[in-house]
Amino acid sequence: MEHQQKIPVVAKALLLPFILVTSLFFLWGFPNDLTNPMVEVFKNVLNISNVKASYVQLAFYGGYGTMAIPAALFIRKYSYKSGIVLGLILFSAGALMFYPSALLASYNFFLISFYILTFGLAFLETTANPMILELGDPRTATQRLNLSQAFNPMGALSGQLVARLYVVDRLDTKIGADTSSLASSALSPEQQQQMVEHDLSVISAPYIVLGFVVLAILLVFLFVKIDNGNRSTEKLNLKDTFTKLFSNKSYYEGVLAQFFYVAAQIMVWTFIYQYVTNLNASRGEDEQLNAVVYAAASTILFLVARWICTFLFKFISSAKLMLIFAMLGSVLCTGAILIHGMLGLYCLVGVSFAMSLMFPTIYGIALKGMGDEAKIGSAGLILGIVGGALMPPLQGRIIDMGGTGLSDIKLFGFIPEVNFSFVLPLVCLVLVGIYSYRTMKRQNVETH
Repeated sequence: MEHQQKIPVVAKALLLPFILVTSLFFLWGFPNDLTNPMVEVFKNVLNISNVKASYVQLAFYGGYGTMAIPAALFIRKYSYKSGIVLGLILFSAGALMFYPSALLASYNFFLISFYILTFGLAFLETTANPMILELGDPRTATQRLNLSQAFNPMGALSGQLVARLYVVDRLDTKIGADTSSLASSALSPEQQQQMVEHDLSVISAPYIVLGFVVLAILLVFLFVKIDNGNRSTEKLNLKDTFTKLFSNKSYYEGVLAQFFYVAAQIMVWTFIYQYVTNLNASRGEDEQLNAVVYAAASTILFLVARWICTFLFKFISSAKLMLIFAMLGSVLCTGAILIHGMLGLYCLVGVSFAMSLMFPTIYGIALKGMGDEAKIGSAGLILGIVGGALMPPLQGRIIDMGGTGLSDIKLFGFIPEVNFSFVLPLVCLVLVGIYSYRTMKRQNVETH
């Protein structure tokens, strides 16, 4: 252990490419959390159900599922830099598509824009994660990836602030009520349509600006050498590659664990807004809670925990630490379900602390010792992000069991349906804990 502490997490010779690639983690964190509140925003602005509103996440994270494997094949044939450049092009194109989406006032076109945008994010994540693992000593790979991933919640926090200051606060439609203000509005149909058009233009503005920012960053990557190596000289044999990957239990179980982890994260970060809205229904006008504040607190805890875990990995194995955090997250999620009021909300916020280390830790464990196959293996782990697309609509369906409200019925006589819906993230965290435990058992066998 003492010897490992002397190994630099990032060697000086690789510091520049490490910094440049790490900046991408911040970059894709921004749209992730700019988008989370859009589920409730679209629900209220367009007066649609929780399930239909959750199609935002289906489109957003569905892009990862569609493009992860093509991205991996692309970077294996060409290079990491090529993957980053193409990813930034697609990212910018999807973001700029929000301009015609707003002009057409089309929810479906917004969904397509989210979908294309995440084609780019899939390329960036499929490229950047394995590249960071390779930018240094293999023994510090997981620690290095946790360090880079620590910048992701900084981008996420920035996205939340923009969502609050430049979207939610500027909407004509009131956000935070159990139903859309349009439903009970005395405005004429023409005035309501003007309100919708105004609000959709407000929603699109930060994405359009982001599109131009991404174009500027693309220019930097075009003129700076950042590759850790050139294209693979070995002929790609997908059959041999997949045989190798899926004979490795740590890998294929890691893909499943990643699916459930991302599902848990997106559900918690998406539906915390509805959780707060439900609490506000029983509070006076002067006591209303600001959902964005609690979403931001979740992200800050997530960020702080990432830095803490990067330090703790020097003393505790990654699998053991993840098991401890998965157990903590399961307990807190149970509290969010069963406990009413502010204490339940504090439990829900605390779940983010417990989830902080999971994505990079699963990544590091699953790809350990993969070598060049990590480029294809990375695709499976990015494909796992599709959990963030498939699970939120299921949670939305639970919330809609009694109607489009958040507490139309109470399960077991006392649990509002919005609280009960967090049983899905709870199950996901338990499954991540099982993966951690199984990894520990395998590692113990290997060391003996």
